[in-house]
Amino acid sequence: MSRHLLVLASTSPRRIGLLRQLGIEFEVVDPGDAENSFSTDPETHVREHALGKAEAVASRRPNELIVAADTIVVLDGKIIEKPRGADEAREMLRMLSGRTHTVISAIAIMRKHEPYSDVRIEETRVTMKMLSPMEIDAYVATGEPMDKAGAYAAQGLGAMIIERVDGCFYNVVGLPMSLLFDMLKAAGINLLTHPSI
Repeated sequence: MSRHLLVLASTSPRRIGLLRQLGIEFEVVDPGDAENSFSTDPETHVREHALGKAEAVASRRPNELIVAADTIVVLDGKIIEKPRGADEAREMLRMLSGRTHTVISAIAIMRKHEPYSDVRIEETRVTMKMLSPMEIDAYVATGEPMDKAGAYAAQGLGAMIIERVDGCFYNVVGLPMSLLFDMLKAAGINLLTHPSI
């Protein structure tokens, strides 16, 4: 593929930070309200959200390579997204406490003018410690659970409440790096041998 700018279709500080770790140049573009999947199937849901974000930005930047992602938490087949407030965050943490859940992310890579599109899924199993009501209240009071799928941040204070991670840790943060490497490589960009896009 010819040399073009990489565009991240996300304003998530976590995804921006992870992409910066790779040492590549990229631009951040807000995909807007592109999360409009009505599917109750977790993989379909997260895949449609990632594709929707990629398409929203690709329609404005057809010549650039767009990277979009979406992450959800799944417990007993039920999708758990971001809490809408402190009460919902507490309820999510009560449900997850002492149990193992699945974190599912989808990455969508797209360049509209070619056209090129690739969407892949990553799953990680996470076991949370048993939390007391006081511990849940204290964690929610930090504000960290807000804007996080499942109401916790594995890369922050939430690391203290996670007992075990089986699979890609970065998937739990919101951008599975190994999968992203494979997808960019399939798109003609090898970040190890040619880190400059």
